[in-house]
Amino acid sequence: MTGEANAATKKQVKKAAAAATASESHFEQWKEVSGFIASMISKHGFTETELKATFKQVKHIESARQLMRPAPPGKPKNWKAYRARFVEPYRIEAGAAFWDKYADALTKAEQEYGVPPEIIVGLIGVETIFGKQTGGFRVMDVLTTLAFDYPDTPTRDARMQFFRGELENMLLMAKESSLDPFVFKGSYAGAIGWPQFMPGSIRKYAVDFDGDGKINLTDSPVDAIGSVAHYLAVHGWKRNLPIAFPATLVVPEKSEQLNTALGKGLLASYQLQDLKAMATTASSEAPTNISYGLVDLQNGNDATEYWFATDNFFAITLYNRSYFYAMSVFDLGRMIAAARHK
Repeated sequence: MTGEANAATKKQVKKAAAAATASESHFEQWKEVSGFIASMISKHGFTETELKATFKQVKHIESARQLMRPAPPGKPKNWKAYRARFVEPYRIEAGAAFWDKYADALTKAEQEYGVPPEIIVGLIGVETIFGKQTGGFRVMDVLTTLAFDYPDTPTRDARMQFFRGELENMLLMAKESSLDPFVFKGSYAGAIGWPQFMPGSIRKYAVDFDGDGKINLTDSPVDAIGSVAHYLAVHGWKRNLPIAFPATLVVPEKSEQLNTALGKGLLASYQLQDLKAMATTASSEAPTNISYGLVDLQNGNDATEYWFATDNFFAITLYNRSYFYAMSVFDLGRMIAAARHK
């Protein structure tokens, strides 16, 4: 959900986590933090004493800053290499076991939200390998670091605002659940639990799906299943709608017509008939009465793959704004379903 699958490789994340050092920062003395504390007091009724005491315990996490830096320019995107990291034998085997164990919860989620098991399982598999890699950073540390000391990038101001919002939600979530904010562990970007929800998403979209009276995305895979389904449903998932079909271009790759179609963004705005002028699909299963968007998956120096994507594909991109990510969820889910049928 945080885009980490795009920002850094698993190897980079593991290396950074192993080398992570938490340094004294005295965040409680920073001018920007004082302003944030004043805002939290005014908006939410916190006290200055409690917040200053909290920020006095926060550590600066330099590795989180470094992992937020964009990749060096010049290296072409490679869908096949990306896919190989996520659609691989271990995740497929673990996904089949997860599906078997939580089949009842997955069925219930599909009934309530319309999201099929293979998508929920595929997404949790891509995010954390079914709870194996949920992150070991204290969420308060990384959110505070990124909210007030984000690296110097073109999007620095916007990203700092985003993380300040998540820090606000983190403190509110801890207060609402009567928990110490420092008990929450997560990724280097502050994402939490099996589905890697940011604090704001936990407060808005997470559900108590196991019925125990609390939401726990770290220790309850059933809550994770229901929360993923609920999130996708809120963000445009449509019951029984297909996801994507492979396409073949009938126009040159750099044509204006093609560039216009690819520039529509995360939106299904064409009818199948409209797309036939630039691309076709060999699939006889592609309905003619729904909308599609044209998606390109670049393969480095090899040929680009093209797909007709529906609103459900784009719903996955609202979990993580990446075509590579959404297609990995789709592919991993399909492979896990196939493995179970064997």
